[in-house]
Amino acid sequence: MVFILIAVAAVQACLAARLGALQAAPAAAAVLAFLTLAARRHWHAEPGAIKIGPDGLTVWNRAGHTLAQGRIAGCSQWSGRLLILALAGTSGRSRPLLIAADMLSAEAFRELSVLGRRAAGV
Repeated sequence: MVFILIAVAAVQACLAARLGALQAAPAAAAVLAFLTLAARRHWHAEPGAIKIGPDGLTVWNRAGHTLAQGRIAGCSQWSGRLLILALAGTSGRSRPLLIAADMLSAEAFRELSVLGRRAAGV
């Protein structure tokens, strides 16, 4: 929220210097609405729970809706901090899933990286 308020204040300050404070208000309000909706959409799309099962991986958002589900088909890992898994769904299309190391416990992150490497054939 602090970022949104700083961005709105910056738009207001920049446009008010050229157009006047009253004419800059609609643009600042539009930026406020856009950034608030984008932040809300991003918050709802963040993973809330991950289930590692024998048949694959299931990821739910905070509202309980399934974000991604499928078997692990590939993996890429950078220095133990970021893991990118390719999940193959029932349709055969793969979907990337980015997992930062601080999103999970160290044990769960390690388990996912091992499962990903096995699936990728590394």
